[in-house]
Amino acid sequence: MGYPHSCVVMRFFIICWAVCTSTSKTLSFSHSLSSLRKPFPVLRSSEPKIMEESQEELALTQLRKSVEKLSSSTEGYEAPTLMRFLVARSMNPHKAAKMFVDWQKWRASLVPPNGITDSEVKDELDFRKVCLQGPTKSGHPMVLVITSKHYPAKDQVIFKKFVVHVLDKTIASGIKGKEVGDEKLVAVIDLSNITYKNLDARGLITGFQFLQSYYPERLAKCYILHMPGFFLTVWRFVCRFLDKATKEKIVIVTEGEEERKFKEEIGLDALPEEYGGRAKLTLIQDVLLPQTAPQMLTTNNDNV
Repeated sequence: MGYPHSCVVMRFFIICWAVCTSTSKTLSFSHSLSSLRKPFPVLRSSEPKIMEESQEELALTQLRKSVEKLSSSTEGYEAPTLMRFLVARSMNPHKAAKMFVDWQKWRASLVPPNGITDSEVKDELDFRKVCLQGPTKSGHPMVLVITSKHYPAKDQVIFKKFVVHVLDKTIASGIKGKEVGDEKLVAVIDLSNITYKNLDARGLITGFQFLQSYYPERLAKCYILHMPGFFLTVWRFVCRFLDKATKEKIVIVTEGEEERKFKEEIGLDALPEEYGGRAKLTLIQDVLLPQTAPQMLTTNNDNV
């Protein structure tokens, strides 16, 4: 008779245990749901910027160390200057360091500490083929090359110095007060009225390669005007020497919408009258600057 009573008691405890277990699981599940309902931490708008700045600082530190390993120095160069080399090499500190040191050696071999004077490139200036205008609507100085007045150079060293002289002076004209290091320029190449005597693929390649290798991130945009049909073959050949980043900054302006956009982007106050603007053409040799060569471009030449 005692046995059935024991069974009843056992069944009672089993039921109680099952109810408690079920309740515990329900509470646990409810707690999990409530934890999921808690809002995730929201990133403030400043946090991504802080992360980006810290990554840039890390890249700059690595760049400086890599330059030292290449037996050179970044002393005297501010962060904006070094950042141009990092951006040009996809933020790779080691590749940027090599580019930076190559640039230092190139400057030391070709450019005097105080820059290249007008007298050193007088023969090229006498063609009156380069004008310095600006600032454009975006605030950049504009260098205009009138190609119909250009002829292939007999002395390539002098021509290279002329290219450096033009680029340095154009950049310097855009400096307000102290050089920051990330100043850019706008280039306009006018191909109107050119003949076969003016064709100079080598000269074009030299100019663009200097911009790519020794003036990283200095070119804001390059407009090519009035391109004749016979020039297309030359241009296709030149394009083989241009990297993707440079090609993306080049605009071949045709009539219509592209011409309207060109005038709008440059601004009528910077655009010469001959191109539909209000400015006067100014030869680069007629522009007087306190300092032709930006200081940061010539610092450390003696140390390379």
